[in-house]
Amino acid sequence: MKEKYTIGIDYGTESGRAVLVSLKDGKEIADHVTSYRHGVIDDRLPQTGEKLGHEWALQHAHDYIEVIQTSVPEVLQQSNIHPDEVVGIGIDFTACTILPVDKDGRPLMFDPKWKTDPNSWVKLWKHHAAQAKANKINEIAEQRGEEFLPRYGGKISSEWMVAKIWQVLDESPDIYYATDKFVEATDWVISQLSGNLVRNSCTVGYKAIWHKQDGFPSKEYFKALDPRLENLAETKLRGEIVPLGTNAGGLTEEMADVTGLNPGIAVAVGNVDAHASVPAMGVTSPRKMVMAMGTSICHMVLGDKEKEIEGMCGVVEDGIIPNYYGYEAGQSAVGDIFAWFVDTSVPAYIKEEAAQAGLDVYQYLEKKATGYKPGETGLLALDWWNGNRSVLVDTELSGLLLGMTLQTKPEEVYRALLEATAFGTRMIVDAFHQNGVSIDELYACGGLPRKSKLLMQIYADVTNREIRIADSKHTPALGAAMFGAIAAGSENGGYDSAIEAARNMARIKEEVIKPITENVFIYDELFQEYKQLHDYFGRGTNNVMKRLKTLRTFEEKVTI
Repeated sequence: MKEKYTIGIDYGTESGRAVLVSLKDGKEIADHVTSYRHGVIDDRLPQTGEKLGHEWALQHAHDYIEVIQTSVPEVLQQSNIHPDEVVGIGIDFTACTILPVDKDGRPLMFDPKWKTDPNSWVKLWKHHAAQAKANKINEIAEQRGEEFLPRYGGKISSEWMVAKIWQVLDESPDIYYATDKFVEATDWVISQLSGNLVRNSCTVGYKAIWHKQDGFPSKEYFKALDPRLENLAETKLRGEIVPLGTNAGGLTEEMADVTGLNPGIAVAVGNVDAHASVPAMGVTSPRKMVMAMGTSICHMVLGDKEKEIEGMCGVVEDGIIPNYYGYEAGQSAVGDIFAWFVDTSVPAYIKEEAAQAGLDVYQYLEKKATGYKPGETGLLALDWWNGNRSVLVDTELSGLLLGMTLQTKPEEVYRALLEATAFGTRMIVDAFHQNGVSIDELYACGGLPRKSKLLMQIYADVTNREIRIADSKHTPALGAAMFGAIAAGSENGGYDSAIEAARNMARIKEEVIKPITENVFIYDELFQEYKQLHDYFGRGTNNVMKRLKTLRTFEEKVTI
């Protein structure tokens, strides 16, 4: 019997990657990246040049299709695998990334009538311009005692669907009323592959305030937000909601022609990038936290019961693995912080020394930073360069670096930033642990664990937990491919459950990163200092960060 394969497509912030995966052992046979032609649109609208507002982040929907058109045929060609051997395809996506579509499922941004209005475009996950709406969503939900709010840690983020939809209604009511449905980009791409537009339970549960038993919030609540939103759930959010691993339908003839795959093969419903990584690392039971580490971090934990935990992005039944409650938390900037420092703050002499040593700047800074012991730099930072996702859920917070002197060196600052992100993760781990969701060990995937041994040792020391690292280079894509295998089912050479697929396809390294006892002790002291700063600047004692942001926004408006 011939070996079978599936394809997973990982849609990131800047590009999409297709990976061809063996169903026998999860081995990645071939991969290909397609950069988005339009990238992240955060300054001016293409074609018109219209200036976008503060903290806008848009994308072009056709960029997603180009990934399929380019990368899928490429992996088939690279691998020399016959299409008959490919049984399914799955995708994962950034979330909450949404777009308005018409009755035919066509994005409104494709319509000449609407394309000049930025509210008709795809709103990327890191579009934070709906913060005022998120604040009202939380305020009114708290006033009314809405039961859904504690499930999301007490706050709904500006990154989520309802806040973004309300922004469209308020700023561009014509766009709102012309919209048949607001959908996650992952669901829209699946509709292009399968011809069927269905909502997956993961994104709608974590990002659109949907509950498996209770459904969406009540009409009365939506009316309290804005009378025009009263029927939002029954109109703009309507549609079948299905669990992960469901077959959305066979690949269409049109997409088969484009990709070189056989028509009719299984197309799994969409998924969230980080969440797809959990089974890909073999995690299918509680007491383990998976950290998808890149520009940001998504933290995911499985639990047996539904608990209320401060600042969680959500708890969704069957949201990650069937028969478990999937908890999500996150840090909105991690790798992005390190990139900011390297791109904007590293002096020329460091770059010159790195070049002479044959290293890139990151490698060189890490080499020098490794020479310091915990606490030796005398520096402490808050990791809020892009706001705080968990546990404070506040995009208006900003970064802080404390303890600098005229003797402070770039590598010391770099190490302090690494440590700050680890302290942020510990805040999340402690919040889980203290509220009855135990975490005994950590699992890490993404670009950062593969690139930085120092970073992972710091995380182990700060959290006092062992860390296991993904063996796959493309863990989300592997997870997406696994769900493609589940959608195909055993009758077609795939698998019938996430647990079965994980048993055969998950891949982690044998090496385990263990905490160093003396480092744990010192970092525990530093963490207490971090926590004091965290609560002082993040819980309302001193709102200087927000006042500064208000002044900056005001100045920008005056300038424009």
